Amino acid sequence: MKSTYAAPAMLILKKISGLMLMLLCISALPCAAAQNCTSCHVAQKSGFSTAHAAIAEQCTQCHAGNAEGTTQAQAHTGLIAFPGNLDTAARACGGCHVEEVAAVTKSLMHTGARLIATTRKTFGEPAHNPGHNTLSELAQSPADSLLRKQCASCHLGQNKTVHQLDATHDRGGGCLACHINQQSKSSHPALTATVSDARCFGCHSRSGRISLSYAGLAEIIPPPEGADQQHPPAQLEDGRTVEILSADRHHAGGMACIDCHTARDVMGLGAASPSTGAHKTIDIRCVDCHQITRSITAEQWPAAYRKLRVQVPFKTDARTRFALSTNGTPLWNIELDSAGGARLHRKDGQGVLPIPPYRAEDHPLAKQHARLDCSSCHANWAPQCYGCHLSYDESEQQYDHMLGKMTPGRWNEQRADTRNALPPLGVDADGKIVVVVPGMIMDVTHPAWEQPLFLRRFAALEPHTTGAARSCASCHRSSIALGLGQGLLRKDGERWQFKPALPPLQDGLPADAWTRLDGAATPPVTDAVRPFSRKEIERILAAPLPPESLTAR
Repeated sequence: MKSTYAAPAMLILKKISGLMLMLLCISALPCAAAQNCTSCHVAQKSGFSTAHAAIAEQCTQCHAGNAEGTTQAQAHTGLIAFPGNLDTAARACGGCHVEEVAAVTKSLMHTGARLIATTRKTFGEPAHNPGHNTLSELAQSPADSLLRKQCASCHLGQNKTVHQLDATHDRGGGCLACHINQQSKSSHPALTATVSDARCFGCHSRSGRISLSYAGLAEIIPPPEGADQQHPPAQLEDGRTVEILSADRHHAGGMACIDCHTARDVMGLGAASPSTGAHKTIDIRCVDCHQITRSITAEQWPAAYRKLRVQVPFKTDARTRFALSTNGTPLWNIELDSAGGARLHRKDGQGVLPIPPYRAEDHPLAKQHARLDCSSCHANWAPQCYGCHLSYDESEQQYDHMLGKMTPGRWNEQRADTRNALPPLGVDADGKIVVVVPGMIMDVTHPAWEQPLFLRRFAALEPHTTGAARSCASCHRSSIALGLGQGLLRKDGERWQFKPALPPLQDGLPADAWTRLDGAATPPVTDAVRPFSRKEIERILAAPLPPESLTAR
């Protein structure tokens, strides 16, 4: 089935006009009719989604202000022009959406708690600084300076003052960051729960680059003009160069981000502690749809999700059962049948997709591979960059996203190389073998330090590039999968030998490596993920392989 977000390269790469969306068109003339904002704001009478149509002319319910005013100054007293901004969301959106506003203000997408703690620890600073532990209240240390100037724009607490419905640039605005997909210049914006992938793209096309990867786009360093490229490069609206690779199978099938990701995932709704470990806040797992073992009736739904029962897109009765996410969230768009099958109803209403079940015959070595996360085999590629340099220049200025203005000091970043291919693997805190990518392989300079800081940090990543399983040899005979980096891995008698392709950096490891063949490695910045140990590497290399796997991908 064709997705409304299929042909992602065309959608994202297409020139999107700098649409200026104004929630209130400020007029210099006094309102002709008291208690009726729309006598001046005529165009704002239309454009509402079904959910908000009933309050289309009750403007003060969301925007505050004074509907009794007879002049612009009177009418706009106490006005909230952008009700979704989190500093006013409790007064505006929170009048109806109490639980949602309370949850999102504590969610990782607002606080950035894990991002802050990890960055500080990486820079050798204490992870926690009382009174300065969210992206809205950063201090002035080198780590916090980097967050202010490079990272904090992707933060729901960033206020909107205009709307750029531009997939590559638009971010921030609290509730509005996600819930406005489109708007005509001649009508009120339509707030909707059907969040398009373009709303995710502005933030999630950076760092782990999940939005790019899901759509089959891989960021690269611009090649020299006339260079021979296996995949022709293209350019995003923000100037970044990408190559077009295979999209995630779910994307190719027509699924949007919200078809998997739940309100708990995104807003922390129903989560006991939304700001704790990032890997614990992800609500959905492959097995939740492909290996369903738990279900409940609508009457058994947890209280936090009962209002979502009106969203169910298929006929139900008291006996209808709903699959659950790993954390117990009802998956209301998954329809179960009496024969044990399941279908996914796209949340945009644009179709129904069969869900292929996990089959034992397709996983003949399931017992031996019990520690593997699904993506360890099924991620077809992942974005990787290494050999970067980050420096702080006191003589320049840069935009401070927390203060909303230019301030002294600028962080400059240079990348040495990128690689978009089968990823290395590591071990997470639960002992699962997962995809990892370089989080930071770079040296950092700052005037406050006596000498540059060298960092080699890998991070677990769900690449969102799901496809056919990789070959046995691509793990069991791959230096990259083992975390050694690119190079020649061969067996010499009874011993394995490895010759790296890239030169060593300051710590003696090759530029793209995480560990050595003997399992010696630099320690990770957190306990969340580690490289393979010597015994694990030996066991992986000792696995007998069928001859045909040695020539497969």
